[in-house]
Amino acid sequence: SPFTVAATGASTGQRFPLQHVAYGATAANPNASVNWGQFEPLVGIPAVDPNDVTPYAQHWMASIERQFGAGTLATISYVGTSSHHLLVLEEANPADPVLCLSLGAACGPFNEQAARTAFGPQFGSVELQRTIGNANYNALELTLNHRAHGLDLLASYTWSKSIDQSAGLPEPVNPVDPSLSRGLSAFDLRQNFVASFHYDIPKVKSEDRLLHLMADGWALAGVTRLTTGLPVTLLNNNDTSLLGTIPNGINNNGVDTPQWNGGSLQLNTNPRRGAPVFDASQFSLPALGTMGNARKRFFSGPGMENLDATLSREVRLGDNRAFEFRAEAFNVFNHAQFFGASTVEGNISSGTFGQAVSAAAPRLVQVAVRFRF
Repeated sequence: SPFTVAATGASTGQRFPLQHVAYGATAANPNASVNWGQFEPLVGIPAVDPNDVTPYAQHWMASIERQFGAGTLATISYVGTSSHHLLVLEEANPADPVLCLSLGAACGPFNEQAARTAFGPQFGSVELQRTIGNANYNALELTLNHRAHGLDLLASYTWSKSIDQSAGLPEPVNPVDPSLSRGLSAFDLRQNFVASFHYDIPKVKSEDRLLHLMADGWALAGVTRLTTGLPVTLLNNNDTSLLGTIPNGINNNGVDTPQWNGGSLQLNTNPRRGAPVFDASQFSLPALGTMGNARKRFFSGPGMENLDATLSREVRLGDNRAFEFRAEAFNVFNHAQFFGASTVEGNISSGTFGQAVSAAAPRLVQVAVRFRF
């Protein structure tokens, strides 16, 4: 079906062969013998705004270090970034919702051609790549590095916030007021704690040779991560705004968002046994011809509580030879991890709206033997 509209599934009919247009046709010398309607509405790939400028970013950091004893170093840092003139997509030929509503059955969701404004109904959706986006990031970073008595520990904590207008070109901004698209970045991670460690278990002091042999060479290592969740992206792909911006590609989403009544979302960071992550009843489809009042991202989903660990033992056979036995476990406590950018369904048209729809892998254990020579 080469003439099917991806957004609606409607067929546009066979358009070939097209009538050829003779050379020399201009605005001053129009060609009246051609049925120009066969080429309309004119729709193409996103165009580049001729007024675009070069994006730039400003970065700053302040850091304090303090050493405690011979093996411990603590660092406190403030990190900031401000980005300007970022490249985003903006609809340049939106429809007029008021005009569309006045036209009755001739205009509606996914069919706003008669109400197109800037370039008129002869053009469909025309998206410009414009350098009008901006973003900022601020973070407090704490780091502890400790090495003593067989323990090598690196622990880091970040408290941050990232705000922008778009997660990238597949996510267009509001054509009426681009500032209304400003919200949490898709990768915003408010709190993140990560600690990695390696501990050489002390040797057993015993004259029993067998006990000494069995207890020597053991080590314990691992990585633990405790973090808050990523923002939930709210979607309303019903084109209820009548702006005609939905969608800009097969796998992309438009600018419409749901309507939020302002009530408590009753956020649940532990959605086991089918419990919802947020109260979906607090959202609804906005009235036809209006934008939803909910920001695309303004709250976060479940976080992560994970430990990966390794227990190993090395048996030396000489200066250059050794056997190493390893037992490794990922997600040691088999804790369900509902963490990820698409873990929570944010599409209001989905039957699972507000629920966790995916999870990370359960506990995985593997063993290995390595001979080094």
